[in-house]
Amino acid sequence: MAKWLGGRRLIALIAVIALVAALIVWRSVSSSPSYQSEEFRFSSETADPAELDVTVFVPDGVTADDPAPAVIVAHGFGGSKDSVEADALALVERGFIVLTYSARGFGTSTGEIGLNAPDAEVADAQNLISYLAERDDVELDGPDDPRVGITGGSYGGALALLAAGYDERVDAIVPMITWNRLARVFFPNGEGEREAAAGPAAADGFTPGAFKREWAGTFFGFGKGVDLTSLLGAADSESDDSEPGGGGPLNGGSLEDPECGQFAADICAVYADAATTGTLDDAGLARLDESSPYSVADQIDAPTMLIQGQADSLFPLSEADVTARQITEAGGTVKVMWTAGGHDDGGVAATDAELSRVYDVTADWFDYYLAGNGDDPGTEFEFAQQTGLTTTGRSGRPTARNEVAEQYVDNVATYDGVDLAGPPQEIVRPPGGVPGSLSSLPGLGLGVAFDPPGQAAYFSSAVLSDPVTVVGSPVVTVDVSGMPDGGMLFAKVYDAAPGGLPALPGGQVVPVVVPENNGNVALEVTLPAIAHSFEADHRIMVAFATTDRAYQVEPTQQTVTIALGEDGAIEYPTVATESLTYATSAWTRLLIGIGAAVLIGLAALFVLRARRTKGERIDHDPELDNVPLIADGLRKAYKDGFVAVKDVSFRVERGQVVGLLGPNGAGKTTTLRMLMGLIHPTDGSLRVFGHRVRPGAPVLSRLGCFVEGVGLMPHLSGRENLTLYWAATGRPIEDARFDEVIEIAGLGDRLDRKVRTYSQGMRQRVAIAQSMLGLPDLLVLDEPTNGLDPPQIAEMRQVLQSYAVDGRSVLVSSHQLAEVEQTCSHVVVVNVGEVIASGTVADVVGAGGEIDIDTNDGQAAAAALRDLAGVKVVAAESRRVIVELDGVRAGEVVAALVVAGVEVEQVMPRRHLEDAFLALVGGHE
Repeated sequence: MAKWLGGRRLIALIAVIALVAALIVWRSVSSSPSYQSEEFRFSSETADPAELDVTVFVPDGVTADDPAPAVIVAHGFGGSKDSVEADALALVERGFIVLTYSARGFGTSTGEIGLNAPDAEVADAQNLISYLAERDDVELDGPDDPRVGITGGSYGGALALLAAGYDERVDAIVPMITWNRLARVFFPNGEGEREAAAGPAAADGFTPGAFKREWAGTFFGFGKGVDLTSLLGAADSESDDSEPGGGGPLNGGSLEDPECGQFAADICAVYADAATTGTLDDAGLARLDESSPYSVADQIDAPTMLIQGQADSLFPLSEADVTARQITEAGGTVKVMWTAGGHDDGGVAATDAELSRVYDVTADWFDYYLAGNGDDPGTEFEFAQQTGLTTTGRSGRPTARNEVAEQYVDNVATYDGVDLAGPPQEIVRPPGGVPGSLSSLPGLGLGVAFDPPGQAAYFSSAVLSDPVTVVGSPVVTVDVSGMPDGGMLFAKVYDAAPGGLPALPGGQVVPVVVPENNGNVALEVTLPAIAHSFEADHRIMVAFATTDRAYQVEPTQQTVTIALGEDGAIEYPTVATESLTYATSAWTRLLIGIGAAVLIGLAALFVLRARRTKGERIDHDPELDNVPLIADGLRKAYKDGFVAVKDVSFRVERGQVVGLLGPNGAGKTTTLRMLMGLIHPTDGSLRVFGHRVRPGAPVLSRLGCFVEGVGLMPHLSGRENLTLYWAATGRPIEDARFDEVIEIAGLGDRLDRKVRTYSQGMRQRVAIAQSMLGLPDLLVLDEPTNGLDPPQIAEMRQVLQSYAVDGRSVLVSSHQLAEVEQTCSHVVVVNVGEVIASGTVADVVGAGGEIDIDTNDGQAAAAALRDLAGVKVVAAESRRVIVELDGVRAGEVVAALVVAGVEVEQVMPRRHLEDAFLALVGGHE
């Protein structure tokens, strides 16, 4: 072996392996921040003094001689300092001193909840800033002026804004998923609201809109009652939490006032009056405005990054929009980011990757504005672009890609329009407002939208020939008659996919208060702000409902007529963007690159040893030499008990393009990683051309793969990337078959440009061409169309179909169901780690459901099929019959008609792959 490799090469390989091992150990140790923590109780002297439970994290190496900036991390409503520890440690790792604390009325802190009142919670924050100024390890800008930033989500986000508005010592803030004006949040779209959207707080010019009763009740309830967890925690504790410092009811403390809980009396009175009357008086408005960043946003000069969630029916995107506008108009620096998550999605981020991105951009913001490190983060607008596909995840959450625009949408948006159609429609509000339309459930966001029959008017576009991307708030004009002054409608935008139920992007709905109208009024309605791509073959639908269960409505029955306005179009904003790839750190890229080199070296050693070990058993079944892939009973379980793959079995034959489908978490990528030999299955086996797959198995040379992202060097051309990749394999250059691969992939002259100039689609195509080098017999691709626009997806379809010739096969995982239906010959549907359907696309689509049959005599066809088991005649016309199949194949139906003498001209399924997929996944447990 040493003779073949050369003594120096072997020694060099061993040295590289040792270096990588050392780097991995170093990186593992260094990835956990090293720090000291201090816990204490802080007396906040305010008009209503409180004892706050505080923790300060100090990175190792920060001393009086080498001080560091500080960041205060504030928690959300119902949380405590413990709920933000992960956020704090992410900042400690960047070298910041971090202070966390439980706000008054939460955790073990005393005091009453003032809802971020200036003389209570905001004063507490100011006192903590003064405390930081007294520490000798905190960097100072002047006497009693520490270098300090504030971040937090929801309740903590509003505190960050209010503290920056009241205290000039705050140097930078990152508020997340929070409010601008509580009155607008809980009474949205009142008359005069838009005129009062900017400027100092005042009761003048604002009339409360519809009362958001479910969120208001949920919000208030978090600070009011004792829950089961609290009782269990109190029962297990030996301490007497009813003593001072024992904390609020959510932490096992006493509940002195069962009506108001931990709330201050004035806040309790505002809620009680609103919940009883469904409106807000001037005193209540003034009190809520005190607790609203709206009141001081025009005084904020600290650089501000606003992170707002799209899945948020509590604090929608429009709240961040108003805050951004106020700060910008006052001359402040603002950057805006829209995530896919929010209060209806369990927090700030919809995915772990997005949460990691939020951590990174927050730390980068403070690094630049507090520590003076790194590049200027600028004011680019970053957002998660939701798509029209809703088949990822069992909750039906839409897929998303991440986009970036030069500036916030308010400054760079252009408007376009799509024509809508639909007759005037008479709808009714039922007595008591029950049943009500469902748009979202507070804090759950189940992805379910429903309008009871007869209670909503719908206006729809034609089927879209090209995608329509909406970034911001669309506008539509309607004529309303029969609605009394002050009556309410609820407007929303649906994405209607072919053959499926319409989806409601972000679960968003806006109440529309009908002004004085003399029986008839034309309304220009601003619809909810969204960042959504309506895909080709979908329709845009605008709905106006008379009820919504999240809002309080008049209990009296009312009939109203809704008609499209004169222009009959929906006008929507959009922005020019570029796709954003979340970057890995330099160390991570280094480790990945070195690790890849080591894997290639180890694979070479393994192959040599396998060849040279005489008499070694070869795990090979010659009868399967012509079968590209067999997965048999695959199972992957981890030590912590998590089972990623339970039982997966399927085959890929020569010449097939097989689609591996399933929602997020179904086990697709884990299955592909086992196929690559990257991880071992717990049970079961994988065979490629008869050979069992193991790490370094020689048969893997017949397999090309694209799994988990694009990895190209941006400073090189596409051709140089391909050449270097092939050179690393050590195989002869003529075996790469560059010309054939380039032709199949359709790369052309663009291949000679630098990768950094490529579009996302071009980068994706080059990466897939890389996996095609050598024209392997089996090509395995994981989500190859991620981040591509429809024309690029169509080109990718041609690439895959062109590849699967001359006996070659393709296995592709994807959530682009329409593309899978057009591209793949076969599909395997996986859910919860198990195969729930497989076969040809026609088999899966046609397994049940309805079919249309064109014949020479529809009535005769219906008569011939009525007694056929498993067939139900749904409708019969002169030359067509529609039947529903239950376990019967379409071919059997055709055969029965031919026997009966009926001529069959055409048979068409009435559903597509997406319908079949949703039916399979939605019903499988």
